[in-house]
Amino acid sequence: MWGKMPSILILNGPNLNLLGTRQPDVYGAVTLVDIEKMCRSHAKALGLGVDFEQTNSEGSLVDLIHQAKGKHAGIALNAGAYTHTSVALMDAISSVEIPTVEVHLSNIHAREAFRKTSYISAVAIGQICGFGAQSYTLAIDALARHTGAQG
Repeated sequence: MWGKMPSILILNGPNLNLLGTRQPDVYGAVTLVDIEKMCRSHAKALGLGVDFEQTNSEGSLVDLIHQAKGKHAGIALNAGAYTHTSVALMDAISSVEIPTVEVHLSNIHAREAFRKTSYISAVAIGQICGFGAQSYTLAIDALARHTGAQG
């Protein structure tokens, strides 16, 4: 189903392309390129392939989730602000039936009240937040264990 090496899709939503310069007091100095390198290295050590994408468009995130069906064993999704607003992303995850881990750099539960609402968590197998860039590698570990997709 996943070709020679099982893979996961790591999806990043709006404004994550600005990591490293956007609110470093909240999100740190690590860039999205740094996170991608870290994720690829970590996944490779587990025998997993990675597709790593970022878009500011909700519709593009939905399209990427749809395209993951039959291609990826799992999805790690940092939907950014869409976490708190997007029924479309929630429905896309439900529709493809791919195990999905919700990822956040910051602890969304210790921030503004609106960030405590997550449409993604209703359909995700779990949520990892508050560990900065390490949240992504924790999500990779969780997906590898949950799906049995380690190479």
